Amino acid sequence: MSKLFEDLGVRPVINAAATYTKLGGSIMPPEVRAAMIEAADSFIDLFDLQAKVGQKLAELTQNEAAFVTSGAAAGIAMCVCSCMVGNQTDQTFAFPSLEGVEKTDVVVFEAQRNGYDYAITQTGAHVIEAGSSLAGLEAALSDKTACVFWFAGDAFAIEGVGLEQVVEIAHARDIPVIVDAAAQIPYVSNLWLYTKEQGADAAIFSGGKGLRGPQSSGLVLGTQKVIDGCKVHSAPNHSFGRPMKVGKEEFAGILAAVKWTLDQNEDELIMGYEQTVANWIEDLAGIPGVRVDRSYPSEAGQPYPRAYVHLSAPSPWTPEAVVEALWDGPVRIAVVVPNGAGDAVALNPQTLQPGEDQIVMNRLREVLTSKP
Repeated sequence: MSKLFEDLGVRPVINAAATYTKLGGSIMPPEVRAAMIEAADSFIDLFDLQAKVGQKLAELTQNEAAFVTSGAAAGIAMCVCSCMVGNQTDQTFAFPSLEGVEKTDVVVFEAQRNGYDYAITQTGAHVIEAGSSLAGLEAALSDKTACVFWFAGDAFAIEGVGLEQVVEIAHARDIPVIVDAAAQIPYVSNLWLYTKEQGADAAIFSGGKGLRGPQSSGLVLGTQKVIDGCKVHSAPNHSFGRPMKVGKEEFAGILAAVKWTLDQNEDELIMGYEQTVANWIEDLAGIPGVRVDRSYPSEAGQPYPRAYVHLSAPSPWTPEAVVEALWDGPVRIAVVVPNGAGDAVALNPQTLQPGEDQIVMNRLREVLTSKP
């Protein structure tokens, strides 16, 4: 246990839930921590560092340009600013009043509305809902449309509507398309899939989830035009993004995280997740009222499994009671009740450290073979 946390009376958590911000995102590998410590030793020109790190990240991710933000939600806000007024410095203080701004609308499919699109409206932009069809998208576009936002992942999938079709329709009107792909690592190829292969103008990723970089970092990858606008409206400039500051340590950390991620054997990593889930299914078998099966893909549509622990009579446990028991037990363990499976607890292998899968299994078996 960290002495810092111990001194503060903060309990460590074994995270079998997901890369949630409320749980700290992910665990940074040693290479990332080392890069951040090294960056902390010097003063630098932050504009120069911002540009050089962006150039390197663009090269690594096969994109035209790249920009580091203070998280994916900040990336949303910066992209909206960029799409509304570009890199025009005379409109730096146009947000959120939007006085003199012509393109004030951001189109989002109704089925993809979510809590993260609040970052769009924080700029002052108006969200225009496009229904749930390509015809609805066509109808929603106008001369006031700054961009179309597409939220990636299975949870936001729309039947009969794909990103490439959205890009084709929007680009015919010279309107950029921005993809929120915050949790879409793995696959690491998503870093260039949405932009280079599917044609979106930018894609936004969380630095502190699957990339295992600093929790307070994010990536915008895409065209030079979008990135140039992001730079003008972000810190350290005195502009809308000034509160969304990125330090030299986060610049170094996210660069190291992308390099580290690209060096991993992704197939072996996912096979390891599969083995953990298979072990849980085998080891939790035979408990009365408990059925364990494999769920695929993950809650964010990532290409790895979770174990669903279903509860029914004669088990006296409810999923909510199991979540509480694991959280309040001698070892604090985080699990969730998954959306759409109200009779189950979901176990996620992605965020576990070596050996923690066995701790989770032992503690869960102890709970399920006792009384609430």
